[in-house]
Amino acid sequence: MKILAVGDLIGSAGVKELGRQLKLLREKEEIDFVIVNGENSAEGMGMTEKNFKDILEAKVDVITMGNHTWGKKDIFKFIDHPKLIRPANYPKGVVGKGYGIYNCKDKKIAVINLIGRVYMNILSENPFLIVKKIIEKIEKQVDIIVVDFHAEATGEKITLAHYLDGKITAIYGTHTHVQTADERILPKGTGFITDIGMTGPKNSALGMDIDVVIKRFETTLPERYKIATGECMFNGVIFNIDDKTNKVRNIQRINI
Repeated sequence: MKILAVGDLIGSAGVKELGRQLKLLREKEEIDFVIVNGENSAEGMGMTEKNFKDILEAKVDVITMGNHTWGKKDIFKFIDHPKLIRPANYPKGVVGKGYGIYNCKDKKIAVINLIGRVYMNILSENPFLIVKKIIEKIEKQVDIIVVDFHAEATGEKITLAHYLDGKITAIYGTHTHVQTADERILPKGTGFITDIGMTGPKNSALGMDIDVVIKRFETTLPERYKIATGECMFNGVIFNIDDKTNKVRNIQRINI
């Protein structure tokens, strides 16, 4: 079983790059299941209905979100779609769901979305306690559990990974838009990478127009961000999972 996780889509440029690269990558690497983070697909903040449909047309199995989940009001039209999940540790009663269970090649795959609390300035519940409850609820129902941890602090991501080591199949970080080179299998068998990077304009400051970002730093004035133009990059990772043990055999970083 090969599961591909694609880094944060940045604007319509990132969505288009997903459409260009995913079919080729599926065939080349024999990908079985695809998870994409879409919370920046609406020009950097949130996701519109058009973005959502375009991502699904690329044959994506699950779309995860993050701190910009509610960035566009459109999302309330499709928040209950089975292929869309938002951070599970948003406060109780918030619309949408924090995890989903999906069928693929005679396996049941659970995908959980979480958001960090360190430096995030988002009202959320404790991701450690919430994910523990979810795992206890579903662990006997599924074969594979994958977590997208949308968080800022590397220390928080690494600590949660060790907290979940041996309890889940794989955990990866999103949000910082910079791919890390620390992919590894933890001591108890869980696959981990701190951040899988982004899919969007390469010549940019985390996907944003460089001149605009420079002006903000120079002047401290609230210059409006805009998505950069030009060539795009495609970031993600492939978790190669053993069909007998349901454990990660190896992790392959993707940087196209």
